[in-house]
Amino acid sequence: MLRTIVVVCALGTPLSAQALVPPDFKEPPSDFTAEIEGGFQLNTGNTNTTSFNGRTKLVYDTVTAKQEATMKAYYAADSQSATSERYDLQLQSNYKLDSGYVFGRGDATWDRFGSYTRIYTISSGYGFDAINNSKTNLSLEVGPGYRYNLAIATDSAPDPAASTDVILRSAAIFEFKMQEYTSLNAAITSEVGAENNTIALDMSYKNTLFQDWAFTIGTVMKYTQVVPDGTKQTDTITTIGLLYTFQ
Repeated sequence: MLRTIVVVCALGTPLSAQALVPPDFKEPPSDFTAEIEGGFQLNTGNTNTTSFNGRTKLVYDTVTAKQEATMKAYYAADSQSATSERYDLQLQSNYKLDSGYVFGRGDATWDRFGSYTRIYTISSGYGFDAINNSKTNLSLEVGPGYRYNLAIATDSAPDPAASTDVILRSAAIFEFKMQEYTSLNAAITSEVGAENNTIALDMSYKNTLFQDWAFTIGTVMKYTQVVPDGTKQTDTITTIGLLYTFQ
């Protein structure tokens, strides 16, 4: 009698209930990932200042190609007016080869208070992974490009003319997973031209707080050899924020 009851219950149980999802089941990885980062600071009282930084990164990575788009925004103001306002846009397409990849890239910077208020660069070339393992990745890129610069207006040059330059761009992109929840990223980019030379460092530290949320600290430094009179050769931006990653 007991055996008959067990058989009847088993036959009467829906198939969806019998096919339980394993506890370690994970969705298959997606080709698309995105990161959204933001930081905000507001000071009142003896000092009235406001600052904001934001970053959005979109990546579509397939077997044959990889597309990346990064947008950054920086803004700061005191009680009187804005003191910093800058926007960066970076687009890159990598087409994978048996060894390495070829790429096309575009960079645009709008910087209201920078030594150059408009900087547009296009480049292409070849890149490869010099190191690639579970913890460390180092990619190297090199190729020719073209750069457009518009200097900020100064007393000596109230209506500056734009300058153009053929450049050689080289970059080293480093990613290091320090442990399960922390990682360090750094990118060094050099642009060498007949009219001007630049070198930039974009470095960030990420510490995962829980699930898809992480705490980040970042530094962006850029050195420009030739700048308008009255402006500085080195610009530095330091950011602190929260990062959300989704797939």
